[in-house]
Amino acid sequence: MKIKPIGDRVLVKAEEVEEKTAGGIFIPQTAQEKTQAGVVEAIGDNKEKIKVSVGQKVMYDKYAGTSIKVDGKEKLLLKGDDILAVIE
Repeated sequence: MKIKPIGDRVLVKAEEVEEKTAGGIFIPQTAQEKTQAGVVEAIGDNKEKIKVSVGQKVMYDKYAGTSIKVDGKEKLLLKGDDILAVIE
């Protein structure tokens, strides 16, 4: 299935969170922080409001967007305003 955001929305694939610390301690899913970075997979058609492009790594608000599953993979649908920075 292919998702095409509309307006000023951006489809982001969230980064995977490490389940083990550098010291070898496993962290359960319930104790992990929600990821705040991901890669842009698709952008909406409002090019004036969207300042990122497909393939860029971005940082976004902690509880922003709508979480969806596409072909069994977690994605996040964000408003352009929820993106805080581009990670280079």
